[in-house]
Amino acid sequence: MNNRCIIIDDEPLAIRVIESHLSKIKSLEVIATFTNSVEAMEVMQTGDIDVLFLDINMPVINGMDFIKTLHNPPLIVMTTAYREYAVESFELDVLDYLVKPIPFTRFMKTINKINNALSINTGNQEDDRLHTFIKIDKKLVKIYLDEVFYVESLKDYIKITTTSGTHLVHQTLTSFTESLPSDQFIRIHRSFTISITRVSAVIGNMVEINDTQIPIGRNYVQEVKSIILK
Repeated sequence: MNNRCIIIDDEPLAIRVIESHLSKIKSLEVIATFTNSVEAMEVMQTGDIDVLFLDINMPVINGMDFIKTLHNPPLIVMTTAYREYAVESFELDVLDYLVKPIPFTRFMKTINKINNALSINTGNQEDDRLHTFIKIDKKLVKIYLDEVFYVESLKDYIKITTTSGTHLVHQTLTSFTESLPSDQFIRIHRSFTISITRVSAVIGNMVEINDTQIPIGRNYVQEVKSIILK
């Protein structure tokens, strides 16, 4: 069953952009959109919403004040043209903060956060496994994070090596690494991010994963060894 979400934004164009992004995500279903938060209150009170995409500057009640009215809020993603409300938003326990215009690559980082947060709350054992979605040939493919060995940068692409094979994805290593849980993955070189639990040996300034030796960059050595060898 798809997770249900609503969009609240006083700009119809902004709603259409988010709807367009979400149309590529099979796990989320937009059940309603609203141009002000007052209109959305009745739907929110049903308690049947999993994710809320919420603008900040809106008529009648702004996004921040609207959050404060919710007794049992869903996952909330702020969507705004203003960067200066980020700290205040995260103090209200929002999941993510998107600054317009919202590129799809940045939106996918949010989707990964949503999927991970929802999987933690589900009772299904398979869904409990942390995962992410990667775009391959116009498809969004799920990969489980506990199956990832390491990720290698290949200029404008990354190669993700997993227990079931490799995946080539048009994305930067920096943006992909930022979407991963920092307690499970660490960047050890400008060209490599690895799964900490998959390290089988440390040999000088190299780590060994799945019989492959991967270099630790000079600027990363101290931090990487302090984490892996603790």
